[in-house]
Amino acid sequence: MKFIEGGVTAAKGFTASGVHAGIRKSRTKRDLGLIYSEKKAAAAALYTTNLVKGAPLTVTKEHIADGFAQAIIVNSGNANTCNANGIEIAEQTALLVAKELKIAKEDVVVASTGVIGQQMTIEPFEEGIPSLVETLSKDGSALAAEAMMTTDTVKKEVAVSFTVGGKEVKLGGIAKGSGMIHPNMATMLVFLTTDCAVAPKMLQKALSTDVQSSFNMVSVDGDTSTNDMVVILANGLAGNAPIEEENEDFAAFMKALNTVTVTLCKALAADGEGATKFLECKVSGAKTLADAKKAAKAVICSSLVKAAMFGSDANWGRVLCAVGYSGADVDVSKIGVTFVSKKGAIEVCKNGAGVDFSEEKAKEILLESEITIDVTFGDGSASATAWGSDLTYDYVKINGDYRT
Repeated sequence: MKFIEGGVTAAKGFTASGVHAGIRKSRTKRDLGLIYSEKKAAAAALYTTNLVKGAPLTVTKEHIADGFAQAIIVNSGNANTCNANGIEIAEQTALLVAKELKIAKEDVVVASTGVIGQQMTIEPFEEGIPSLVETLSKDGSALAAEAMMTTDTVKKEVAVSFTVGGKEVKLGGIAKGSGMIHPNMATMLVFLTTDCAVAPKMLQKALSTDVQSSFNMVSVDGDTSTNDMVVILANGLAGNAPIEEENEDFAAFMKALNTVTVTLCKALAADGEGATKFLECKVSGAKTLADAKKAAKAVICSSLVKAAMFGSDANWGRVLCAVGYSGADVDVSKIGVTFVSKKGAIEVCKNGAGVDFSEEKAKEILLESEITIDVTFGDGSASATAWGSDLTYDYVKINGDYRT
């Protein structure tokens, strides 16, 4: 397996585009994106667990109930959530895309991101969708990624090539997310495409399994969005024998999928609103995988830990505090904590108690932009990793006037 260029259009048969349609106030920012498969594709998706859901999620869930889709339309600037006409707008959007592409309305996935509760009209979609379709290209992944950015500072895209059944297969994706990131099923908006032939039920199984160790392990601010959605399309144009059961081909597909999703997870965490540091918490030696996940996520979610990392303060007690309330079954007297960066590693806690260490060396390590918090339990062999970012003054500034 190797990383390649192309993002969401790396796989055969996929094109994408992005334009400014007038949904966002800024005329310099694209706000409408499209991903298209020349062939109807197997489709799988997961959605936010928030009881308040954007209308596009309801429409998309209905559209891909048969396990297939052919296009994804996404807008930024307006989440189309808590709007009286939200479902109508989402359905009309799908219909406009379907007419331009000459496909069934039910084969269109609809997604939105932006401000919640803001009135929305169909006019920008009527004006923008024809241009979207006209400009679809194999080089359009970056444009589609840009079109769904809100407070993101960088585009997030990745692709890999690998082999399934003797055939070269490609899998790529794009993602958006910077704030309101604390998923419990998927994350933000993530669109994945592959030319691998995978049966819909196996595609759903692959995605549902993967997110447990990828997107569900990311947190920037503890807020689960109303519009979180991850969608994958598999059009089968690679020509491999369709994956219809758990076998070697399915394992190869799962490995590639996880490579792409974890890469996107790290990019999302690193681009957290106002973030200056990317944080990774690795928990090892836990009794069970569930215990390891609970602890790793608790550390990454802790506002106190995140603030300490912003200040380059080796306050390891905050790490133990988070582990203690995580719900993980752990013997506190065995816990160890080490802070790691490219400047080195420093042990700050052993067997549940502090050890002598150089504050100067710790500060040097924690001043780096990428930090690993290595937590050992000594209770078993299970391990897990979670990703996040530090908590900064700029996070408050960004969200203090996000709507206005």
